[in-house]
Amino acid sequence: MRLTETHGYVMKIYGDLKSGNCQKVKATADYLGLAYDWIAIDAGKAETRTPAFLALNPAGQVPVVVFDDGRPLSQSNAIVRHLARGSSLIPQDAFDQAKADEWMFWEQYSHEPYVAVARFQRVYLGKPQIEIDPGLMARGDKALDRLELGLAGNTYLVGEKLSIADIALLPYTRLAHEGGFDLASRPGISDWIARCEIELPFN
Repeated sequence: MRLTETHGYVMKIYGDLKSGNCQKVKATADYLGLAYDWIAIDAGKAETRTPAFLALNPAGQVPVVVFDDGRPLSQSNAIVRHLARGSSLIPQDAFDQAKADEWMFWEQYSHEPYVAVARFQRVYLGKPQIEIDPGLMARGDKALDRLELGLAGNTYLVGEKLSIADIALLPYTRLAHEGGFDLASRPGISDWIARCEIELPFN
């Protein structure tokens, strides 16, 4: 465990880089230059179900951040918002802040459950496309169409610069093709991904 130059222990991020939700948190910390220790957790090997992990997050999900004062925080978008407080990633205008939250809530309710789940079934369960529920694909396409509409005439999702809204939507969207979704027919999304990837560290 490393020490910061100024005080205490650095925060620890428990995550699985196969997860877009974990990628959000890592990209935010890297973009902001925050010090952290990355603790790799393999959800596929039930490492989120150990007593030690469940003590941090009883829901048994990654990501989890443990701050230098020992307090844990889970739920990717809550973590991203907390890490970004006071930074350029949070819009200054109060209404724009609410619009960023709107996109983040929508991502977890209407985007991730379909786009990410289809990708998981294809990539990690090895299902052929023919075995993927057509209803799941239809809902994923609907979510991507909504995102395409939101980007029409806009450089980013909220305002004219990168925000937490973009970070919330980017990880699973940029990999949506792995779930069988067509990004080439959605030029607004494709251009937005390219812009965001220039600014955000994904590794």
